[in-house]
Order: sequence, then C-alpha cells, then structure tokens
Amino acid sequence: MLDFYFTYPKVLRRLRDGVLGNEMDRIAAHFSDLGYNRASAKIYIGRLAKFSEFAARTRDLRGSTRMSSTVFLLSFRTESPRVSAATAIVHARKVAPERFSAPCRLANPDGPLLGAYQDHLLRVRGLEPRTCEGLLTTGRRILAWLRDNLPDQPLAKITGEHVLALVQHFLSLTANDSTRSAATSHVRAFLRSFAGPG
Repeated sequence: MLDFYFTYPKVLRRLRDGVLGNEMDRIAAHFSDLGYNRASAKIYIGRLAKFSEFAARTRDLRGSTRMSSTVFLLSFRTESPRVSAATAIVHARKVAPERFSAPCRLANPDGPLLGAYQDHLLRVRGLEPRTCEGLLTTGRRILAWLRDNLPDQPLAKITGEHVLALVQHFLSLTANDSTRSAATSHVRAFLRSFAGPG
C-alpha cells in the first residue's frame, strides 16, 4: 500500500526499514481506509518512518520490538511536528498494538482538561474525530496562552477582558478573514464547553 503514496524505490526501501518496517504497508492502508488525503497521509507515514528508524537505533539490548514514543516526541522542538508525529503514532498503535509498550504519556498539566473537552466534542456535540483534532489544537493553544499570560489564574476565573485579549491574540496570528472567523469560533467553542449553565 505504500506504493500508492510513494514511487521511488529508495524511498520505499527506507520506509520499510526500521522497527515498523513490516507494518508500514498496513499503516498506509489504514490511512487510505480512513479517507486521509495523499498529502496528509504522506506526512504521517514520513513521521512514522522517522520514528521507526529512531526506535531501531534505540531499542533495548534484548532486541525487543516493543517501544516507547516519549523520547522520540521530545526530540521535536516545535509543537506542529510533535503533534503530527503523536497522531501518526496513535494510528500505528491501532494498526499494530503488539509493537508498542503501554502508552507512556508526557506529563501534561492540561491533559484532564483536554480529555474532558475531547469527550464533550465527541459525545455531546457528536463531532467526528478528525474534526475534533483542529478544535483540540486550538484548546491546547488557548491553555498555553493562558499559562503564559495568566500563570496563576484558573480557567473558571478568567474575565471578559482576558477573553478579549485572548481573542485579539488569535486574530493577530492571521490576516485571512475566514481563518479569523474560524479562530474566533474555535475559541468560543472551547470556552463555552467549560461555562456553567446560564
């Protein structure tokens, strides 16, 4: 199935090397079955190939193919590639769970809050998992902004002025009107999900 996404023999050989090598075709088929477009699937497959090479270099002396992704994810300096690598690894775990040790989560103070938000999106709003990914990314960014700008302020105690400053920050990140509208909508959805009745 990798042949659907890549044509060069050297690239295919590299993708099939490493610890996940014999699973990469199944993982590629998984992305195709889920309806991912070619560009997105190629990014995820590329991240998995790097992870597979990394795991081959760092696996333990017993030669175990069971591996942890924590160290690999920490090697990314910015959030975007780290998130795409983490997403790719989640998909790989679904396809080949026997290749992974129990999920090792990075210490994330926002984990419970984001978990509750994801549950709200899936169960209450009935959104598809792929739709939730963008909203969760915005949620992570909101929490990062709050942590940076209001370090000791719990989410329940933010004021209208804080919300305006938050929205202004998100609006300053883009000049495109439709993207601005989507950003505002995502911020509103995140904050509304934690608002009490009334």
